[in-house]
Amino acid sequence: MTDAPATAAKPYRVLARKYRPSGFADLIGQAPMVRTLTNAFVAGRVHQAYLLTGVRGVGKTTTARILARALNYEAPGYDRPTIDMPAFGVHCAAIVESRHPDVIEMDAASHTGIDDVRDLIEGSRYAPVSARMKVYVVDEVHMLSKAAFNGLLKTLEEPPEHVKFVFATTEIDRVPVTVRSRCQRFDLRRVEADELIAHLARICAAEGVGVEPDGLAAIARAAEGSVRDALSLLDQALARGAGGAGAVSAADVRDMLGLADRGAVIDLFEATMGGDLARSLALLEGLYAAGADPLATVGDLAEFVHVVTRLKLAPGLAKDGALSPAERERAPEFARRLGVRDLTRAWQVLLKGLAEARDAPRPLAAAEMILVRLAHAAVLPTPDDYLRGLARDGAGGVAAGAPSPATSAPPPAPRARLASVGGSALAA
Repeated sequence: MTDAPATAAKPYRVLARKYRPSGFADLIGQAPMVRTLTNAFVAGRVHQAYLLTGVRGVGKTTTARILARALNYEAPGYDRPTIDMPAFGVHCAAIVESRHPDVIEMDAASHTGIDDVRDLIEGSRYAPVSARMKVYVVDEVHMLSKAAFNGLLKTLEEPPEHVKFVFATTEIDRVPVTVRSRCQRFDLRRVEADELIAHLARICAAEGVGVEPDGLAAIARAAEGSVRDALSLLDQALARGAGGAGAVSAADVRDMLGLADRGAVIDLFEATMGGDLARSLALLEGLYAAGADPLATVGDLAEFVHVVTRLKLAPGLAKDGALSPAERERAPEFARRLGVRDLTRAWQVLLKGLAEARDAPRPLAAAEMILVRLAHAAVLPTPDDYLRGLARDGAGGVAAGAPSPATSAPPPAPRARLASVGGSALAA
């Protein structure tokens, strides 16, 4: 009979839990909130209730736990609430792991009624078991019923000295103004792409794995400022490349996300804005055959229009770490050649086309029709072209007896704004 293994293998912890911040120093992208709280704790101006709002995955629940830890921090030399927590104190591990008896976490999505709030109010009357303060963390607080909110108001306005409230919500407009006025509100920001990329790179280094920089940039773009989304996607990318050797390639990440190669998207932009529909449709077909989602490709096209427009108005943004090498190399040339009117018109066509295409039975056909519309819009004359044509034909006015501008033929459309020659954007 074989001996059982001495220790069972530990279950895998997802990256979003393994690298969840345990102190304010670990939070990324929330410097204004951290600075305000730091000054408040130093001055002894600790509020009775905090309201944290922001999109998913930016750190609302994590911040609530860190606040609970700061309020109850107990270690040699620390006898009052403090933001400075150099090491885990007496209560820290239990608070971070959500098992401390004096830090009560309540999910308002499943505890929505007045009876749940009555239990909370009744429990708040009793002193903490072992910590300095009793902290109530109410997640998704906007899910509470109207009666529950009303029942909470009096205790929220005049809580016992040993009680603090921390509320978290993704829908601040659904929280009654009477509750908001009793709380100190913090709007947690989406994390900037370059900061998120650096965070993902640090985690990859800590895990001893590698993802190509373009792959990390693609994950950061897909996460849209949500750290949790980014870590979930990174987890998926690492699992996808677990059987191979070396770093997870950017192509693997794009394939996982159903995205097109950024260089191919730029080629598609160049062909479409140049009016070369045959090449444009062929490029889209090739990307579709390679596994890219057609509507995601159109979305990438819209994103590149946005990139070019930003560089047109603020050339210094070319140093943005979220841009791929292909975008940094080629987007400034498009920004120089194309006018703001051309770019805003392209943006409107793509945005409207995407909204219509979501209900289309065949995504590829819908994406092709969006490109057809964009290619024709790209070569339409601008209002300035019409005015110049009218001024030229009428010598600055409309002669007597001549047909009115509304009934006369419009001036001929100019050639495409771009012409594809040797892979570079050239003015027509």
